[in-house]
Amino acid sequence: MNTEKIGFAGLGNMGHPMAKNLEKAGLTLSVYNRTAEKAEDFKERSSVCSSVSDLLKNSDIIFTMLTDDHAVKAIYEEVLASDITGKLFIDMSTISPETSSEISKAVKIKEASFIDAPVAGSTKPASEGTLMIMAGGEEKDVQRALPYLKILGKEIRHLGENGKGIAAKLAVNYFISALYQGLAETVLLSDKLGIDRKEILEIINESASGSGATKVKTPLLINDDYEPAFALDLMLKDVLLAKNAGADFPLSKTLMETYQAAHDEGFGKDDVMGIINYLKNNHR
Repeated sequence: MNTEKIGFAGLGNMGHPMAKNLEKAGLTLSVYNRTAEKAEDFKERSSVCSSVSDLLKNSDIIFTMLTDDHAVKAIYEEVLASDITGKLFIDMSTISPETSSEISKAVKIKEASFIDAPVAGSTKPASEGTLMIMAGGEEKDVQRALPYLKILGKEIRHLGENGKGIAAKLAVNYFISALYQGLAETVLLSDKLGIDRKEILEIINESASGSGATKVKTPLLINDDYEPAFALDLMLKDVLLAKNAGADFPLSKTLMETYQAAHDEGFGKDDVMGIINYLKNNHR
């Protein structure tokens, strides 16, 4: 593998295990997080930077994994104030196509490169390095990034120019939002009909209706414990991004109303599968 120095900004629920996988691979790694405590366990083997400018000085390729448009814009404002000639930026956040496009253009004006590379998968595949990565960018940039992306994901799809990775991610998460609401409604119906929750979930998972998404949420539904792997508020954000990108279908209005109402009733910090508690409270 090339010996380029790697930077990683954003050590949240997803970014932390992803950066750890880069560290475990023995790369020269520098990390940055606005909340410094989240970087504590990188101090032994990696460089912990106190600013974005320090991260840039120490890195040739910089990954960003941040919560939303606002957080991404804040980081890249600092990036664009520095000399970034020749550096490659890989943004793995799920943000609006407009923001991603603006940042991509601005980075290129500064003679650097940019890939949008959002991921499918939550905290467990992030820890295991088995994410699906959807990349948009120039072929030469994706090839440069590939050895490092392979540490983070089991499959890397190069879908075309900048913006295509984000486009694919919004489409995928639109489907997942419908799937999780449908799963929650199905489980609540089976509860009403007196079917043991464990039994119905085993039937779902062993039948054509089962998927990786239903299987990963089964323990949460059985234990009725919605510790967040992917917070409901993040799904609401992605549904709204899909709407703004053109999702205008029979299900769109229902999904937006349900996730928004669940947020309004205080379920936003729960795992997305916690949508079941909102539905249970409001649709008896």
